Amino acid sequence: MQAAAFHALARFGLGRRPAEPVPLDAAAWARAQITQPDPALALPVPSAADGLLAIRQDREAGPQPGESKARAIYRASAQTLLDHAVSTVAPFRERLVWFWTNHFTVSLRRGQVAGLAGAFVQEAIRPHVTGRFADMVLAVTRHPAMLLYLDNAASVGPDSPAADRGARGLNENLARECLELHTVTPASQYTQTDVTSFARVLTGWSIDMNAASPGFRYRPRAHQPGEHIVMGQRLAADEAGGVQALRFLADHPATHRALATKLARHFIADDPPAETVRRIEAVLRDTGGDLGAASLELIGLDAAWQSHGKLRTPLDYVVACVRLLAPLGDPPPNLTAILAGLGQPLWTAPAPNGWPDRADDWAGPEAMMRRIDWAHAFAARIGARDPAELAEAALGPLLRDETLMAVKRAGSRRDGLTLLLTSPEFQRR
Repeated sequence: MQAAAFHALARFGLGRRPAEPVPLDAAAWARAQITQPDPALALPVPSAADGLLAIRQDREAGPQPGESKARAIYRASAQTLLDHAVSTVAPFRERLVWFWTNHFTVSLRRGQVAGLAGAFVQEAIRPHVTGRFADMVLAVTRHPAMLLYLDNAASVGPDSPAADRGARGLNENLARECLELHTVTPASQYTQTDVTSFARVLTGWSIDMNAASPGFRYRPRAHQPGEHIVMGQRLAADEAGGVQALRFLADHPATHRALATKLARHFIADDPPAETVRRIEAVLRDTGGDLGAASLELIGLDAAWQSHGKLRTPLDYVVACVRLLAPLGDPPPNLTAILAGLGQPLWTAPAPNGWPDRADDWAGPEAMMRRIDWAHAFAARIGARDPAELAEAALGPLLRDETLMAVKRAGSRRDGLTLLLTSPEFQRR
């Protein structure tokens, strides 16, 4: 039973905190996080309206010395959400929030996203991680962060009244990524004609920057008039057609298969067994895309409890390290700077397909040396604690005899903790 509990704390969680009770029933511990409310919904993260106001004020003020208002909102949001990850008692739910945030990537590589990224997590992702996938897709596609990141806010139908007055033309970015990455994937054999038609459906989905509380706004004068067909579906006119299209795509069999594969790859193995994918896919199909039901099915899969082989990404790894040493009471480390140094800057994926989820993408020699160097620097926080006791508290039965012996024989507490943090079993989940 203890082995299952420590397996769950790593596989479904964010690493054990030493004072955290070991769950007596690991599966029940994970299930409870799906069936109970998310404690992080009330976190004080600036809203999208706050972020848009900051962007507007930054534009009005022009270049100024020091930090922009939007960047200050990013920093505050990042600190709040990372601090929550370090302290949360519902780490499986938080892992799901991160998973879906990466699936629907918005990136600070588009500078305007900085003031909106935290709000995107809180408003478009977090409320829906155990709800219907279609509701998440709709919330994501309407969110100002996504509309700015993928350039839909200014997309105008070629034959719309706005185009007649000289407004900029059609932008296909959001439509293309929604089809390719967010929903059906190329496995559905959609065509370029579908991409263009869907982009026309989404014209007018924009942002009102001038409102007292700025946010999403549908602009009918920018919408491409006439009938639209996407993947054989005739769609209603105006905004309703976009909603109809998104709900159709979210509940498409190819979407269920793609989501099941990504969930199994993230939580089970880089190359998950086909049966695990089929079972999660079946739940999504039979429940109309119920993500809570899919997560419960994931917990019930034998394969989810049979290995400890997924390499932690830098985000997973750093949070696990900080959770292990957080009780020291020292000022918290600057996690955003650490993540940037380890190659995974927060909310800054290089492309709309997000951060990779395979060991090969994170286990290169340079990346591993960065982890070792950082772990040795971080291990200076150990104080008077015994690294062998920390090793047993963190890993329990997952701790190999060889690792424990190396930790005990290390020349200093700091060296012992470094050996623990860089051991294969600590770096994997």
